[in-house]
Amino acid sequence: MVAQLLGLAFLFLPASLVTSTTYEVKIDENWEVLYRDTSVYGVLGKAVILECGTTLPDVYIWSFTKPGTEAIKAVVLDLGKGPRIQKLAKTLGRLSIISNSASVSIEQLPAAAHGLYTCQAFYDMPGEPVVYYYYVHLTVRVPVSKPYLLMSDVSPVEGSTMWMSCNLENGTGPIRYVWQHETRSGNISAFAQGNTGVINVTDVNRNHTGWYRCVASNAVNSETSNRLWLDTIFGPDIPQIDVTPYSITERGYSALERETVSLLCQAQSNPASQYVWFYNNSQIYTGPQLTITKILRMHTGDYACLAQNTYLNTRSRKTISLTVYYPPDGSPSCSVEPALNHTSLRLLCSWPGGFPSPSLHWSGQLKQLGQNEVNIEQQTNPVTNTAILLPPEGLVSNNSLFTCMGSHLALKQPTECSTRTYIPTAEPVCFAYVTNSKQYLMLSCSWDGGAPKALVWWEGPGEQGKGGQENSNILILRYGTARNGKPYTCYAKHPLLVQTKTCRLTLEAPQLLTRSRVVSVYEGSDVQLTCNLRDNYLPVSEITWFNNQGVDVRDTSKYALLRTSAWANLTVRDTKQTQDSGEYRCTTSNAVGGTDINVTLVVKRHPMPPNVTLVSVMYNSKQRNEVELEWQLEDEEPGGWTGFILQHVWVSERPGRRGSNNDSKEEAEERIGPPVWYQNIIQDPEVRSHTVGRLTPTVTYQFRITPVNHRTIGHPSAAKTPAEPSYNAYPAVIGAAIGGMFIAALITVLLLVFIIRNRNNNPRLHDLLFGSQHSQSRENINFPEDEVVRGSEGDIEEIGGPSNLGLTMPLPRAASPLAPSKTPSPSPGDDNEPVNVTITVKATGS
Repeated sequence: MVAQLLGLAFLFLPASLVTSTTYEVKIDENWEVLYRDTSVYGVLGKAVILECGTTLPDVYIWSFTKPGTEAIKAVVLDLGKGPRIQKLAKTLGRLSIISNSASVSIEQLPAAAHGLYTCQAFYDMPGEPVVYYYYVHLTVRVPVSKPYLLMSDVSPVEGSTMWMSCNLENGTGPIRYVWQHETRSGNISAFAQGNTGVINVTDVNRNHTGWYRCVASNAVNSETSNRLWLDTIFGPDIPQIDVTPYSITERGYSALERETVSLLCQAQSNPASQYVWFYNNSQIYTGPQLTITKILRMHTGDYACLAQNTYLNTRSRKTISLTVYYPPDGSPSCSVEPALNHTSLRLLCSWPGGFPSPSLHWSGQLKQLGQNEVNIEQQTNPVTNTAILLPPEGLVSNNSLFTCMGSHLALKQPTECSTRTYIPTAEPVCFAYVTNSKQYLMLSCSWDGGAPKALVWWEGPGEQGKGGQENSNILILRYGTARNGKPYTCYAKHPLLVQTKTCRLTLEAPQLLTRSRVVSVYEGSDVQLTCNLRDNYLPVSEITWFNNQGVDVRDTSKYALLRTSAWANLTVRDTKQTQDSGEYRCTTSNAVGGTDINVTLVVKRHPMPPNVTLVSVMYNSKQRNEVELEWQLEDEEPGGWTGFILQHVWVSERPGRRGSNNDSKEEAEERIGPPVWYQNIIQDPEVRSHTVGRLTPTVTYQFRITPVNHRTIGHPSAAKTPAEPSYNAYPAVIGAAIGGMFIAALITVLLLVFIIRNRNNNPRLHDLLFGSQHSQSRENINFPEDEVVRGSEGDIEEIGGPSNLGLTMPLPRAASPLAPSKTPSPSPGDDNEPVNVTITVKATGS
């Protein structure tokens, strides 16, 4: 299949190089050739990529067709052994193949690269080969170069015609031209635009003065020329004369005598104008500004300014009239007076002096009044004095301002004085109050302010009322005679109003409000009960609280009252369920009646704490005056208890204790009466052990512990008697006694041995302990048993010798000479048998 494709490719190349306009590709009838046509734009000197499909074909050929020709020339081809760039590619720029694709990259794009590029891609697909033709139309665009601006006249005269030209050397069309205009203030705007580089400006005016730039742009870039200044020649216009201080009249300008007056002449012109001043047609000054210090009346006249353009040799002129005046002293004085029994008003205005005489006229509300309603009572001098009588009732609106305007030609602004007639700013105010002795109820109505003052009177039920008074009125009623729910009306009338103002008081018994009708709280907490007085005009007596027993509440350790004239709050301290739960009543009254409101207080107990068990109850010493206890809870979840009550009770006493001198009379009586549980309060919920001291050693106690949750006391644990401590000193005492006995015996034996060995050196000590043995031997020496005795003495010496160190010592006993022997004499060995005497030495250890 690849061989067929390669053959096709070689056959196609010669066919493509001819100038024939018909292109023919011979492919098997089952094959299908696919065509793709795209356009690519490149910029001169830049890089561009021409794509040939998204995947690398097995065989591809890039060719180039120059615009205006039909010849197709190969640029790059790859017949399966790598790309081969042709010599033609050097004229098209730096051409390279992108790796792993058939796309071509052209850098430093020249103008000659413009044309049609054809990529023939062959894919050896399984079953059927695929052939693509990619037509890529490359357009090489040239950026525009920096333009330069030319003008036919850079200083045209206003009204003439000129042209502007924007020139550039390079640039691919179409090229768009925009002329920009920059004013002296720096504002830039588009003056003209189009596809040609030349514009004509007809009827040049002064607004065309400024900087001009030309902006040339195409599809590649945009360039701006250097700016060029256009200076329009014109003028001068009619001069403008500004007078300072400024004061204008019907006849021109005016000035106050002895003040400094400045006249400034300005005329639009390019180049700038030259100015000449004339007074009554006589030249007096050259320059744009004429200043007159301390102007006098004699300076009144015509002042003219002549402006000249020396470049165009043109001129213009303007004349003004200046009059020197002096005003009256001060300002007009205004006043208002009542008239026609306070049903109308009279306005007065005067301003004497000045030259010429000032003009006085009233303004404000008078503009809305017709001539028939305004009555000019007197007009002694219609210019300097004026008086006006206003019509009664309704023709003048509320808060009307009447202004007397005094104008003078010598003043910058008119001078005025004002007077105001108005209804009181607020509405009539009604309120009620009770005298300190509670004898009278006083209804007060007032409508303060206004000009003139208003007339006020009361009307109430049952002919309870009072006649009119100015500004305020007080109706006095005896305490308790007011009608409940009936309105008392205060009427207030002002001369400027047609209708009468009213203010009503509806006297009612007070009404009380509370934040909550039912208040619940846990036992032991403080709770506040609220009682508020609803807004009402009539003052009330003091708000009083009654507790759940119906007793008037005062400030005590149990209750706290915080009150004002409009509310009273009751605080119940340290609440208890059985004592404080119930209905509390708040009550008050006024001159019309009384009222009360009930608040239910529900004191709830805290939940029962978990059960507790004593796990260890034991004396901590043989003195039996302190007991150590340990306990544990069934449920250790926190928050269920707040402390413990540890109790102990006297159970019994050891014999011999009763009636001792150490017992007090009270303790004896307590043991005779019912048992008393002594308590120890433990407030730390985390404690699990405690030591109870100051106990009587001879008394037997029982202990129990009870959990506490705030004020709720749980079930007590089973009572337990303390256990005796194990005595661990017996082995030590026994060991010490045995050791002492052994040491004493050892010392005694050593002492005896020493005495026996040294009996010759210490015979007295020896005889003291063992007796006189040698005297006994001498007494018995004449007996026939002397030999035996000597033998026995030898035994005695042997026993006392160092070989026998025992605790027992045998001694010889001599035969009595008075006892005659009736039996035959025994043998020497049997006669005078020695008697053993044992001396035992006991040593007691201490």
